[in-house]
Amino acid sequence: MPALLSDTALVFGRYARKVLRSRFQMLFGMVMPLLYLVLFGPLLTGLPLDGGRDSWQVLAPGLLLQLALFGASFAGFSVIVEKGQGVIDRMRVTPVSRLALLLGRVLLDAALLTCQSVLLVGAALLMGLRAPLLGLLIGFAFVALLTVALGSLSYALAMRLTGAHQFGPTVNAVTLPVMLLSGLMLPMSLAPGWLDALSHLVPLRYLVEAVRDAYAGQYASGDVLVGALIALGLAAAAVTAGTRVFREERTSLR
Repeated sequence: MPALLSDTALVFGRYARKVLRSRFQMLFGMVMPLLYLVLFGPLLTGLPLDGGRDSWQVLAPGLLLQLALFGASFAGFSVIVEKGQGVIDRMRVTPVSRLALLLGRVLLDAALLTCQSVLLVGAALLMGLRAPLLGLLIGFAFVALLTVALGSLSYALAMRLTGAHQFGPTVNAVTLPVMLLSGLMLPMSLAPGWLDALSHLVPLRYLVEAVRDAYAGQYASGDVLVGALIALGLAAAAVTAGTRVFREERTSLR
């Protein structure tokens, strides 16, 4: 365990230094959610959404998880680049734990996207969002867990594929339906029955509903508990799968 923590901190620090040298990279991921917040949010003001819940309490949680969805899903592009430069091969011949190679990356992604989430929520508060502090903190925790899950899967996918020409279309083909069916923009309770039923097959829907309940102060609701269990389960399964891919890739080179 001490060796794993040390290796993870080493990998985390290596990529954190690269991120800190690029302020553009730190802020770029916020652009799309911020545009939705500023240009789409005012259209929902006063509309009867999700049982009469305030429109900002509906939109802001969706935008937080949208930030994690797209930011983490495309994180594997960095692995594509490093594979082409031979960086991944050089790292795999070191004694660093395969799990640490993955955890160092995804924990940095989680920290970065959580910081972006704080800025996004700050903008939402200025525009009219009202939510309890505990609800906001719960939302940030869900962003971090979703980032760990999707980031691990993204890195694993990037290790399997040969180039960006395969990675980009594959990620887009998955993230777009997930975004549309999870109710990120509008609650799926507004959808026709068949579409609402189909959306229950998308795990992200349960996370969205959990954060919306938390923003409304409904911490004891079943949705928050179900969302937390699904988020933890996804993160654990994704990290396990991602670590296995890193180990298999190393074995295949011997």
